[in-house]
Amino acid sequence: MKLTYVTGNYGKYYAMKRRLKNQNIDIEWAQLELSEPEIDDVAVVSKEKARQAYNTLKKPCFVMDSGFYIEAYPEKPGYPGAMVKRSGIAYNVEALLKTMEGVENRSCKFVDCLTFYDGKIFSQFFHESPGMLSHEIRGTLRETAQSRLWLVFILEGYDITIAQMSEKERLAMDDGRISSVEKFVKWYKEKCV
Repeated sequence: MKLTYVTGNYGKYYAMKRRLKNQNIDIEWAQLELSEPEIDDVAVVSKEKARQAYNTLKKPCFVMDSGFYIEAYPEKPGYPGAMVKRSGIAYNVEALLKTMEGVENRSCKFVDCLTFYDGKIFSQFFHESPGMLSHEIRGTLRETAQSRLWLVFILEGYDITIAQMSEKERLAMDDGRISSVEKFVKWYKEKCV
């Protein structure tokens, strides 16, 4: 079965296709406009988007959503969470850095949720990538970039932003945890292939 990955972000599709190709899983890209519920829960958002995608495509598919949590965001710890896109922070990292001026605690994390739906059962896989918020924009975004936040996010264990990494370094980066994609691949090969 060929898998369908639903995302409006070509960078996310490109990265996913490369990762799954190494696992001998072929995917196709479906670019759909999916609405997001106004809720700060990445699992609920991802599940709703997978349901919408399946209802449109009428075939098994998966989506991947991310939240970005800034531990010491002024007056809103953990902000923007699952509302990273709707908050505008993902697009306006300059304003984010301005807001965070003078804040010593730069701890933040991405939380990914991959949701597969076959019309009957939802299967969800999670991954957290802890790190730090840089004090300035660093690096350059390529076509394969998944977020402008890569310009300011330093993954735990590294001293450069994701945007400063070469494509090879980025694809090989390791935060010592099993990613949501790896968890999904293991499950998919056991249950669906």
